[in-house]
Amino acid sequence: MTNHSKTNRVSVIVPVYNVELYLEKCLTSLVNQTLQDIEIVVVNDGSTDGSQLIIDRFSVEFPSKIKAFTKENGGLSDARNFGIDRASGDYIGFVDSDDYVSETMFEEMLNLAEKHDAEMVICNIQKVDEFGNITQKLTQIPNMPEKIDLESNFSVFSDLSYFACNKLFKKELFQNKRFKKGVHFEDIQLIPQLLLQCKTLAQTQNYHYHYLERSNSISKTHTEKGLDILHAVLDVEDAFQLSKYSSKRSELKNFQILEGVYTFLAYLAFVKDDYAFKNMSNKLSIFMQERNVKFKDILIYNRFDRNYLLSLPLKKKIYYLLYFSGFYGVLKKIM
Repeated sequence: MTNHSKTNRVSVIVPVYNVELYLEKCLTSLVNQTLQDIEIVVVNDGSTDGSQLIIDRFSVEFPSKIKAFTKENGGLSDARNFGIDRASGDYIGFVDSDDYVSETMFEEMLNLAEKHDAEMVICNIQKVDEFGNITQKLTQIPNMPEKIDLESNFSVFSDLSYFACNKLFKKELFQNKRFKKGVHFEDIQLIPQLLLQCKTLAQTQNYHYHYLERSNSISKTHTEKGLDILHAVLDVEDAFQLSKYSSKRSELKNFQILEGVYTFLAYLAFVKDDYAFKNMSNKLSIFMQERNVKFKDILIYNRFDRNYLLSLPLKKKIYYLLYFSGFYGVLKKIM
């Protein structure tokens, strides 16, 4: 006789590294989830501040929900992988330790996963400041229904923003996949590969995920590490060729344009070092030549059924147009 009482538990993985100012708000939003059958896998990745004291306090107060681990510092990918290896849930979510979520997030996303037999569920994101004010709303898939059959709606492959944190994944997707260690832009590298294993996605238009834009974080230095974006696209291309969607070439090209060109250029805009800027520009030219991506393809590229370039703020439009017209010198002055 089949046992129908088994609940589908969700494991939420929270990598922690020196976030004592934000961790309490993050963990509070997770222990207060309306979904009761949830485990919160907290991985302290070698923090040197007071983060562990906060983790200890929550572990004592919520022993049935918090599953805490400490490890040597290995970076975000390593901490997430460590959590995946120890997660017991049927579904896995990721929350960054300086962010927080609405209390119904995982209940709604689990319900959608089960209702539509979806391997991945997506919610919207809102950026917030340190006072909780909403600074920007990021709608993820505005033009699609709640249930998305990938075979007939494969445009989502090239439209999606590949954040790990606003998604719920069926654990099986990670059977042979992990976050790549020691790289930047690990989400762009892995999440599209997970999507290529899916048949059905589900989404909610609720803004469940609150992404904190920290005013005190020293603006990350933009260096040649940005080339990891191009390497990530390369890894996704390899997975694409082996996937059941390998014939859908136009969506692959759109993915190359969005991530390999637009995302890469958005990063390049803040590279201050002239040598690094020129070297990265050259790498982008080679990337485009090898994939036969023309300036015209970039101009007419559509995302969510509308022209992407036209949808951007004026300053960004000018930046991209100047870049492709070869006016690098002017760019340095306007950015």
